[in-house]
Amino acid sequence: MNLFSLSPEELSALYLSAKVALFATAFSLPFAIGLAWVLARYDFKFKVIVEAFLQLPIVLPPVVLGYLLLILFGNQGFIGQYLSAIGFELAFNWKGAVLTSMIVGFPLLVQPIRLAFQLSDRHLEEVAQTLGASFRQIFFKIYLPLAYPGILMGCILGFSRSLGEFGATITFIGNIPDETRTIPIAIYSFLQQPDGEIMAMRLVILSLILAFGALIVNYLVLHKYKNEPNG
Repeated sequence: MNLFSLSPEELSALYLSAKVALFATAFSLPFAIGLAWVLARYDFKFKVIVEAFLQLPIVLPPVVLGYLLLILFGNQGFIGQYLSAIGFELAFNWKGAVLTSMIVGFPLLVQPIRLAFQLSDRHLEEVAQTLGASFRQIFFKIYLPLAYPGILMGCILGFSRSLGEFGATITFIGNIPDETRTIPIAIYSFLQQPDGEIMAMRLVILSLILAFGALIVNYLVLHKYKNEPNG
């Protein structure tokens, strides 16, 4: 078997992982920007509780998170039963992988954006206000462009985390070829097969390349941002 020739099963896992990570990052981004803005700009009574919930997916055992998702969004779950009634199922479905990836990657998406908002020069907001700019104009024309490096870094980290998600995903959506078998789940499956070591090795190498590439891009963005005159 050629070490550099991907099988249909491997290509399917690669395609599904990319699709899940892309959808998860895109759907999470507006909420991440909104929460990052609130955490960066405002102090409120239960802020520490919000921040604790934000970090919870990082410290929770992945299987626990997957089980909680199954209880909530399974076909007979507290929320999932109502979604199933209208034909929208998440458990044992690639859309469930998107939900799982959104949750596990959300903290990594929020933090760089929050930091970018905190480092933005508020003097520019004061000047814009004196010129009659509305909050919407200030946010979209000043703060979002200034936060662009943080948004980009957050997207890279969130996307990369989604590509590597395993424990919560396999607990919530299972291991179904061409439907829920992402790269990490495919590696696990191939390692259970007598002749699957080469396929698993190819995906491991591919995962290393993707992870290393994401870290390099993240470093380059951060390095460029630090060296900008207004960075």
